[in-house]
Formats: sequence, structure tokens, C-alpha cells
Amino acid sequence: MKAPSRVLAVDLDGTLIAGDMLHESFWATLGRDRGAVLKAGAKFITGGRAALKQSLAAGATVDVAHLPYKNVVLDEIRSAKEQGAHVVLATASDRSFAQAVADHLGLFDEVMASDGSVNLKGEAKTAALVDRFGAAGFSYLGDSAADLPVWAASREAISVDAPAALKGRIKAPEVRHLEGAAREGQGFGPFLKALRPHQWLKNLLIFIPMLLAHDFSGSTILAALAAFVSFCLVASSVYVLNDLVDLSADRAHPRKRLRPFASGALPLSVGLWLAPGLLIAGAVVGAFAGPLFLLVLLFYYLCTLAYSLGLKRITVIDICMLAGLYTLRVIAGAAATMTAPSVWLLGFSIFFFLALAAVKRQAELVDLVARGDEKAEGRGYLPDDLPLITMMALASGYVSVLVAGLYLTSDAVAELYSFPSALWGICAVLIYWVSRIVMLTHRRRMHDDPIVFAVTDKVSLFCAVVIVGLVVFAAQYSIGAG
Repeated sequence: MKAPSRVLAVDLDGTLIAGDMLHESFWATLGRDRGAVLKAGAKFITGGRAALKQSLAAGATVDVAHLPYKNVVLDEIRSAKEQGAHVVLATASDRSFAQAVADHLGLFDEVMASDGSVNLKGEAKTAALVDRFGAAGFSYLGDSAADLPVWAASREAISVDAPAALKGRIKAPEVRHLEGAAREGQGFGPFLKALRPHQWLKNLLIFIPMLLAHDFSGSTILAALAAFVSFCLVASSVYVLNDLVDLSADRAHPRKRLRPFASGALPLSVGLWLAPGLLIAGAVVGAFAGPLFLLVLLFYYLCTLAYSLGLKRITVIDICMLAGLYTLRVIAGAAATMTAPSVWLLGFSIFFFLALAAVKRQAELVDLVARGDEKAEGRGYLPDDLPLITMMALASGYVSVLVAGLYLTSDAVAELYSFPSALWGICAVLIYWVSRIVMLTHRRRMHDDPIVFAVTDKVSLFCAVVIVGLVVFAAQYSIGAG
């Protein structure tokens, strides 16, 4: 085959996209079929890296339409095409992914990729390009040190946001550097965002048993604080893992596509150490809250792991799991402070958080209907399920208020408050708040998470102030009466 007069070869991983298809396929396979990951590991032992990539590609479902493409590279390719260049996608990724990307973009005339036996990287890619187009018969667009031998054999070396140290090592008759495609992840912002610190608000539930028991001793407060920090670290570990296995679903979502891993702001490789690192740190801090707390923490982590890796895709089970995970925070707080939670508190927690979990799904379905999609990506719900989910949210919320009302008639309340009648106002506030939040969700004004929404919503904050005021009033009345 006669070589074209002008050739532009383009790398895929880290160059055309802000990511790596090996990591993409690993996380996608892990989220769908853990057994396939083990089989891919066996392929790596017997056949090397190319066989690993092929095996993972076979078990993964990656939507190439939503990959984080770099616009500066796409513009370079389009400019070369307009000048009559023969554009080649030359990548170490598996051929199935490379061909899918080429078909989607419609910008490539040829695809060269790993094929299960040859890992087309570094020297192997250099040899393949030289054999096809001749020495110095092509321009090459890459991004990493692995591309140095390819650049050395090219006529023109083009780097994409290469660090200064790498730029100095590039050798070619012509060298050019593209700027402007660098990951946002070079700062600390995307790293912090991946931890989802706003979700740590949920972990304030750990303090509920201590507050309801009116136990404010120094040891109790320190234990609760250790439990809170521990839960924040472990929860962030799960959020990172969840974002990694849910990449395709997040990229198809209008807001979740901006998450650090989905957008390419953070390399997927960061997740390989970030998730286990946060888990270990959380366990170390949690040890200060006692062995019973650690057992609850372990159970919480296993539940969240099961949720992230599969249960969140099962209709209704996912909502029940979310409610259970909220309630586990209350149980963890009781374990850390050695305060036995009442059956009333647990009953209220289950129904109240079931309502919030249903509102979370309601918000997703409202968006789904508005976008005209037929099914929620990564979920088991259909647009027609919206009325049922809405009813679940309202019913669960009202039942939680009923449980709270029954609790106010118990002997425990009479022992803690001499004026429990003031606490009935809490029930009225909760009925209003639950009704309002479901209505706002119906009107597409709800954040993806109702708790995060609540702390930014002025009316919700006012309701919280009223509830706290009623509790303080009842407590002060009790002190004055004593």
C-alpha cells in the first residue's frame, strides 16, 4: 500500500481524550461483572498487557460518545483534514475501543491499535508507524514520555499540554506544542470535589443519639467527633468508587457529567489509590471511637459497596438501601457514644430517610421525563414510575411524622422534658416540609440530593431553626420547672 504524502498520527489515551481506555474498561467491567475482571487478570498473566486490554474491552460497555475529548486536539485534527492530511488513530488501547472512537468522530482515515497480542505502545507503535509510512513520514500527536520514541521517528512532533521537563526531551525535525487542553485536575479543586465534602452533612446524623440523650460529656463529644470524621473519610472512599464504576451513567447525566472523573478533570488512575487510602484513614480515625463503632462502620462500608456495585440498579431495593444507609449513621453515632438508640428513633429514621431516598429518585425521574429519555441510565426506573415514586416519598414522610408523634407520647419524652407539648410543633413543621419538598421536586426544582438541597434552601433552614427552637424551649422549660 502506497503511503500518503502527508500523515498525522494521533494518540488516544491522554491525548485525544482526558483519560485512559484501560482504566475506563476496568471500572466499567468492575461495575458490571466482577468475574470478568478476574478473567482479565488471568489473561494478563498468560498473554500480557495486550491480552488484558482485549479481555477488559470485551467485558466493558463504554459509551464513546461521552468520553472527555480534548477540543484543542479535535481542532488540530480538523485543520489537518482540511489540508488534505491522512489522519491515523494510533493507540495502545484495544482495537475495539479505537475503532468505536474513530467511527463516532468520523475524523480518522485509518486505525492502528493493540490487538490482543501486540501492545501498540512506545517502540511497538514506532515500528508500526515507520513500517507503514516510513521514517519521518508522519507527524505524531502525543502527550507522555511513552511517546518519545514515536516523536523521534516522526517528521513533526506535536505535544499536548506536556510538562516542561518532557518538552525538553522531545527530539524531531520539527516540534510543536499545543496548549489549552490540560486537565482541571492539576489543581486541588477537582480532588476535593471528588470527595464530595457537601455530602458530609449527612454524617451529622451521628450526633443525633448524643443530642437526644442530652449527654454532653467530654468523652462523649470526642467519640462522636471521631466517628464523624471517620464516616466522612469512609463515605468519600465509597463516593470515589461509585463515580469510577458509574462513569458512563454520569457522563450521560446533565449535571453529573461535570464530576471530576467523568469530565476528565481527574485521571482515573487517581481512584486506584484514593478509594483505599480514604478507607484506611477512616478506619484509623474510627478506632478512637471504639470497636463497636468499627463494626458498624465495616457493615456500612460493605452495604455501600454492595449498593455501588449493583444494588443501586435494582428497583425499590436501591431506595431501601439508601434509607438504611442513612439510618446506619444514627446507629453508628449510638455505637460511638455508647448511647442505646430508641425504637422510636430507629423507626422514625427508617421512614423519614425512605422518603428522602424516594425524593432523590423522584428528582432523577422528573429530569428524565423533561429530557424525553426512555430509561434512567444505570437505574432500573422508567418514566412511568414517577407517580409511584412520588407516592412512596409522601407516604413514607407522613408515616415518619406519625412515628414521631407516637414517640412524643412515650415515657422517655416525659422523663427528658417536662413540657413535651411544645414538641408537637415539630410534627407540624415536618408535615409541611415533606409536602413542600415533594412539590418542589415535582416542579423540577430539587437538587440531586434532598439533604444538600435543604441546607441551601432558606425555607428548609427556617424550618430547622423552628424545630431546634421548639426543642430548646421544651428543654429550658424542663430546667426552669426543676
